[in-house]
Amino acid sequence: MASPSSHSLTVTQQEQLLVEERVQDFFKILSPDNYHVVLELWRDQHIDYLQRGINRLGPGHSVLDANRPWLCYWILHSMVLLGEPIDEELKQRTVNFLCRCQDPNGGYGGGPGQMAHLATTYAAVNALVTVGGDTALASINRENMLKFLHRMKDPLGGFRMHDAGEIDVRGSYTAVAIAKMLGILVPALMHNLANFIVSCQTFEGGIGGEPGAEAHGGYTFCGLAALILINESHQLDLPSLLDWAVFRQGRVEGGFQGRTNKLVDGCYSFWQGGVFPLIQRLLDNVHLQSSMSYAKTEHMDKPLPLNRDMSSEESVLLRESSAQQLDVTETNSECEDTNRGLIAEKIFPVFDCFHKKSVYIETAEEHQAHSRNSSSDGEQGSHDSLLYFIEKEIQCGPLFNTHALQGYILLCSQVPDGGLRDKPGKYRDYYHTCYCLSGLSSAQYSWSHRIGTPPPPAAVLGPFTNLLEPVHPLFNVVLDRYYDAQRYFSSL
Repeated sequence: MASPSSHSLTVTQQEQLLVEERVQDFFKILSPDNYHVVLELWRDQHIDYLQRGINRLGPGHSVLDANRPWLCYWILHSMVLLGEPIDEELKQRTVNFLCRCQDPNGGYGGGPGQMAHLATTYAAVNALVTVGGDTALASINRENMLKFLHRMKDPLGGFRMHDAGEIDVRGSYTAVAIAKMLGILVPALMHNLANFIVSCQTFEGGIGGEPGAEAHGGYTFCGLAALILINESHQLDLPSLLDWAVFRQGRVEGGFQGRTNKLVDGCYSFWQGGVFPLIQRLLDNVHLQSSMSYAKTEHMDKPLPLNRDMSSEESVLLRESSAQQLDVTETNSECEDTNRGLIAEKIFPVFDCFHKKSVYIETAEEHQAHSRNSSSDGEQGSHDSLLYFIEKEIQCGPLFNTHALQGYILLCSQVPDGGLRDKPGKYRDYYHTCYCLSGLSSAQYSWSHRIGTPPPPAAVLGPFTNLLEPVHPLFNVVLDRYYDAQRYFSSL
């Protein structure tokens, strides 16, 4: 199949092909002889880069003056992820600086004397939890913080980012995450919050920043995490959210894009990749909603039992349709692979180590019998329910290609003299270093049965020394620092 002329491509398509070519150049370096060497995490170089940044930033960082708590969090979190301890002097300097960013009326500004903002408040709290210890945690004025969160709360359910500021899903997540972390999540903060977030889910399945906005990886993580924190995630259309998320991983690159038809970006290793450990723990709800959607199909007056036998004619038609579809799929796939050369999907096939559990699902006959029994016992029957169940096996492994994501981060995002970047051709920075490493950790631990338990060695791409510290999937702080903070705040 001849490749289309560059004149017939849009600017976005041309940029996509350029990124794919650059990524494939990195894939060409990989061979069985140098596999572990090329896929090594350059831990020492990254630590050196981070230590230089936490001590002194160049003049080019002046544009981030209103993001200084973020710089503290990005750098310190990355250091701890890599296993680098924070010395006592740095701890004290960090606490002193963030105390100067704390507003007298609650919350943290982007720098000393700046207006309190939910985003920089989240960053400051995460940084102090990462520093750890009584001095750092005691520096957070929880009473004023709660007043600040109440002040940011909008009557319609969401949160403003600052006084008279915008209302979006970031505000919902950062407010709830802060409150949950500090042990001050009171019912008034949760009022109508689920309704607001659900109104931001789009027809694609992802979540936008506000009602009517385009689905976006960062907002999808924020919305899902916030609803999990307040036990309302079932209000989302989880099957469509999962469907949207899985299609954001590039076949060629292995990394994630943040929106439909956008370029891959290393930061979405966490903002998109981090969605899967969350939804993985909601699979029962995903399957339940999928069953309800099937049973309530608008073209059916009565639902067909899910385990009914097909007629011989239906069976023949289904086989013929599947065979034709398979032929087309294989032909297109062969042409695409020939045109594109090396692709992550082929180099890093899905690590197949699924753990399965048997889930009992009620049949139509049993459902009707249970409904009759309930009615005879004086309880309200549910004869109008369209939800029937069958026995099935549910896969409990990761819902995306964890090896392909790790491959993209290790091959395409690492910079030789330290730090990580968006994509080949871009410069390193502390933001992408933080979220590439967070996404790498999340991918490595996606195979763990429980949060924080070591993954099987084969789940870690490259040498096992690549294994990072585990992060809490809802807060993106290193797990043991989160537990330390919970013990401290629960004792107050």
